[in-house]
Amino acid sequence: MSPIASVQTLKPTIRGAALMLAACAAYAGVNVATQWAGTRTGIPSVVIAFWQYVIALVLTLPLLIREGARALRTNHLGLHIIRVGLAAAGVQVWIFALTHVPIWQVIALSMTSPFFVILCARLFLHEAVTQTRLLTTLVGFIGALIIIAPWSDTYTVYSLLPILAAALWAGYSVMTKYLTRFETTASISVYMLILLTPINGALWAASGVGFPEIASPSAEIWTILLTIGVLTAMAQYFQIAAYSAADAVYLQPFDDLKLPLNVILGWIVFAATPSINFWPGALLIVGASLYLMRQDSGRSTTRLQAAE
Repeated sequence: MSPIASVQTLKPTIRGAALMLAACAAYAGVNVATQWAGTRTGIPSVVIAFWQYVIALVLTLPLLIREGARALRTNHLGLHIIRVGLAAAGVQVWIFALTHVPIWQVIALSMTSPFFVILCARLFLHEAVTQTRLLTTLVGFIGALIIIAPWSDTYTVYSLLPILAAALWAGYSVMTKYLTRFETTASISVYMLILLTPINGALWAASGVGFPEIASPSAEIWTILLTIGVLTAMAQYFQIAAYSAADAVYLQPFDDLKLPLNVILGWIVFAATPSINFWPGALLIVGASLYLMRQDSGRSTTRLQAAE
């Protein structure tokens, strides 16, 4: 086996892991910037959401120019609509959960999403669910639980809401992976933003928050909105590119890295010191991700050697 062949075999899994890590970092940036916009500048959440995806859509237009009209050609419009519907529903359930369940509990339960991804990927995408993939996903989930420490309070019936949100987002992730079989990364990104924009616009209109309230915003407001939009566009593109490179099941432990990245970035920006539970939990999450990447990469090399 030549070194070039070996690199080409390892490249998809490593590239997928790197892209998912980049997406996690971008999402962490979105979360911190959004928190800054809401707590430091007082921008209403519905306004943030609307401009977030409008700006991201504008920034995605170069992809349309590069891809041409084919980026909007699709025989799977219904699948795009279902995917965006799952994402929008997940957000609404998530927000409702936050009004009834302590935030630490919501975050911890949302980390059950990989289990739903594994189930859906096995049933609908026919992806392999090896023992290694299952165990590393479980280790990442345990790491998240250690960080959040959800066992300290009593659960209520509303605790099922974050699990429902996790299931909806898992459906969104698996649908994204499925669409990469037929659609380009640019097409999937653009349709997501195009379909989300009217939804967010309708929510803004229904909220009663008038546009004149931000008709003459300061440079700080527009800067933070632009930052959120840019990071959202980057996160969407990196995530979809990751699903194009590697299996959805394989990528799930890397998606867990959003949790420590959010904590670290929040620590830097807001001086919010994480609890002592953060460190062992983060170690489990990062360790499981690196171990899975090494095992899957090694398995790919073995398959190529056997073929030769």
